[in-house]
Amino acid sequence: MTQQQTEPAQKDDEFAVFLVQHSRGEAHDQISGELRELLNAVQEHGRKGSLTVKVTVEPPKGHVDGAPVLVTVESDLKAPRPIAPPAMYFVDDDGRPTRNDPRQTSAFDVRDLPTSKNEIKEL
Repeated sequence: MTQQQTEPAQKDDEFAVFLVQHSRGEAHDQISGELRELLNAVQEHGRKGSLTVKVTVEPPKGHVDGAPVLVTVESDLKAPRPIAPPAMYFVDDDGRPTRNDPRQTSAFDVRDLPTSKNEIKEL
């Protein structure tokens, strides 16, 4: 004996059906694209992100029974982005960032070492 597995019937009041039908499917398409963007960004950057879907329902002015309501669907995508690596800085006496240690004296004339025989001959 085999059991038949039946898929549940899709109901008109399900959120997925609502989202696909809202604004001729534009809201669903936009949110689906944002979800793909979020998934790709999380995979690429290894950090979490979020996609928030907000449905706002407004009653008609004057609160008339049976009058249609205004429904708005918004989404807020917070995908991880690349971060510039940190760099070390010193703070000088005037409070400005500097790459050079303000406490270090610069009494030495520092030059790069020659890399070829011709450069050595020129010295």
